[in-house]
Amino acid sequence: MHQTGDRTRRARRLRAETTGAEDQLWTLLRSRRFEGLKFRRQAPVAGKIVDFLYPELRLVIELDGGVHDLRIVEDAERERLITEAGFFVLRSDNEAFLRNPNILLDAIRLRVSEMRRRPPHPSGSAAHLLPRGEKD
Repeated sequence: MHQTGDRTRRARRLRAETTGAEDQLWTLLRSRRFEGLKFRRQAPVAGKIVDFLYPELRLVIELDGGVHDLRIVEDAERERLITEAGFFVLRSDNEAFLRNPNILLDAIRLRVSEMRRRPPHPSGSAAHLLPRGEKD
């Protein structure tokens, strides 16, 4: 995706205005601290800025605060665009993550393990990253 100056400014602003849950997760993920995986934060994906991205396996992690309860339709459309672009989204509520970060960390481990076991798609496309039943 082409990165514009506006998107860069927005991503920088979002990095400066993170929530406590995002700060805590970034502390765990940054600098390959978690399983040696290289994550980015506030990264552009499919015209949107996602909270965390593991680009190697096209894995997006989103932490949702209370405002997301008011934006259910917008969030569903956002997630549809991201998944249609070939990314997998793991989503967690901020409060749930703060209560027990290991639930999200275990989900990340499991997803990365599953994605690494999948053989490359013969067409060279990202179709092998789509959930089962959505490849046709």
